[in-house]
Amino acid sequence: MHDVHEMPMADVSRKRWRALRTVAAGAAVAVAMSWAIVYFGVYNLAADIPHTRPVYWLMETARDRSVAMRARSVRVPANLEDAQRIAMGAGLYDDMCSSCHLAPGMEKTEISQGLYPPAPEFNEPSDLTPGEAFWIVKHGLKMTGMPAWGVTHSDTLIWDMVAFLQKLPALSPEQYKALVKSAPKDHDAMMKAQAPGGS
Repeated sequence: MHDVHEMPMADVSRKRWRALRTVAAGAAVAVAMSWAIVYFGVYNLAADIPHTRPVYWLMETARDRSVAMRARSVRVPANLEDAQRIAMGAGLYDDMCSSCHLAPGMEKTEISQGLYPPAPEFNEPSDLTPGEAFWIVKHGLKMTGMPAWGVTHSDTLIWDMVAFLQKLPALSPEQYKALVKSAPKDHDAMMKAQAPGGS
């Protein structure tokens, strides 16, 4: 004769195993479907076809969280308000960034119109912290068209660009042009003066 206390425990164990098997089977089906979608090219990666909302949300969330986590260890210089640093950054931005991210009074370019996801226009306010902006400029972002400028540019030059980015949203077209003209050196000279490296 069975103990009255053993049967309910056995039933619970069986239910748990059935639940685990169901979850495992569901996970296996999801993996198989994902593999099939990738292998047979079901998902359209063309830059002129927007992502579905779930995919866009997933990629945007992954990007934002990845940047936020890694930017925590970035040490922000105390002299981002330095006028020469901002002017240097203006020259760099105009040479390297404006064709994608635009500038005050600038029409959309062929490059900016063809990017997907679209490059942020930095003449509009941004919620990026200086540390996050530095990390993105230095390391780039996969599948966005954003290059890793840290491969060719020193941390000093990247911080110059970040310093300028803090001022950019408040600039008029005339102020932007004047600031670019005030850059102390041309791009090639700045590159020769600064060796790549840093943190």
